[in-house]
Amino acid sequence: MNVYDSEQIAKGLKALEYHLTSSLETADLIIVNTCAIRAKAEQKAFSFLGRLAAFKKKKPDLIIGMGGCVAQQEGKKILKRLPHLDLVFGTHAIGRLPMHIQRIEKEKCRIVDIEMSEALVEFGSTVTLKPTGKATSFVTIMQGCDNYCTYCVVPYVRGREKSRNPENIIQEIQNLVKSGVREVTLLGQNVNSYGQKEKLCSFPELLQETNKIKGLLRIRFTTSHPKDLSEDLILAFKDIEKLCKHIHLPIQTGSNRILKKMNRKYTRESYLQKIERLRHICPDIAITSDIIVGFPGETEADFKETLDLIKTVEYDNLFSFKYSDRPNAASACFPSKISKQEKNDRLQRLLELQEYFTLKKNKALVGSDQSILIEGSSKKHKAVNADHEWQWMGRTSTNRIVNFSQTNDDTSFNKVPIGQLIKVRIEKAFSHSLWAKPIRIEQKSVGLKGEESYAA
Repeated sequence: MNVYDSEQIAKGLKALEYHLTSSLETADLIIVNTCAIRAKAEQKAFSFLGRLAAFKKKKPDLIIGMGGCVAQQEGKKILKRLPHLDLVFGTHAIGRLPMHIQRIEKEKCRIVDIEMSEALVEFGSTVTLKPTGKATSFVTIMQGCDNYCTYCVVPYVRGREKSRNPENIIQEIQNLVKSGVREVTLLGQNVNSYGQKEKLCSFPELLQETNKIKGLLRIRFTTSHPKDLSEDLILAFKDIEKLCKHIHLPIQTGSNRILKKMNRKYTRESYLQKIERLRHICPDIAITSDIIVGFPGETEADFKETLDLIKTVEYDNLFSFKYSDRPNAASACFPSKISKQEKNDRLQRLLELQEYFTLKKNKALVGSDQSILIEGSSKKHKAVNADHEWQWMGRTSTNRIVNFSQTNDDTSFNKVPIGQLIKVRIEKAFSHSLWAKPIRIEQKSVGLKGEESYAA
């Protein structure tokens, strides 16, 4: 969500003739968009902001702003902590950012804006129709959260749950497609509850409407709350053509006792029933999840239940974190905190177990043919002098990263294949990626007018 918010910040500042730069040294304005979900992310943000004091000293007119969840959480206290900071703006103040920047330019003042609004923040209609060079994009469909998990700060820094109007969402996606985007990821703290409070269409119905958009090749979404995973959404993986075969379904812990302390409102047993149903409807679906280790009061027996659940589900991948107290979250006051050493140990054991299953599933794909959407150059993108070989990366429908090479004399592919859906044969498997050989183009890039061209 912070990626999406950062894109909106950049678009809003274009009206003031600010444009993105890759150089801090040449910047006239630096905005740090922060995340408060874990203590480590907050610490990194303050550390980076602290280093910007040297830039301000060399360039006094440089404007430095801090936005996002940490800004919302800490407010005016940040100005005392960081004397070189000009602006603190919260999660509901993105639309007011240009106004604040103009005032700072004119008055050389310092501003704090953490006012939260009952109205939903809507800025999707400002999307440019010019080519972006990106094949994928995020689209926020709702803001805030009503679940109040005891470890989470989201309801306090992003507010209560509010869903965007479906017509605005569809219009934003259509604009993105016209600018060259071929895959969208619909975002929400709990997409499963989209539209329920406002009596809008359901989330599966929104997916069906998104599926009709000409030129869009793939749809993803995150995050799903297990308690609200409906039968209609499960069936969507069979019925909606463009919906990718991947679901991120956070479990957080395999212990019913800890799930209750977390206020997750489902049980291990009900979660496993939904996993079974998903795999019955879509046998090759990839399932990923979040795990928190070291929640206050978590015993070794509780942790072993988590390990057992991982063995039962055999996730395609996991995002695992050590518990940390967060301001305002109820669990910050819970007794029986777990030591740092014990959390480190448990996390390592969990990661080693999951790596086995991830590699096992990746190896099972060797020799298979997979469709991937090319997103851009790989991390090892290079031209080899002898072969003029270029390395690219894309993702399977199941969200696996696939790297492959292409030579300049390969007439089967465009010189820059970003946004193409191609068929590849998997040749090698690694813990975090696959290596493949291109077979053929399945779908060429779509032009600004939406023309589609296919090749066998």
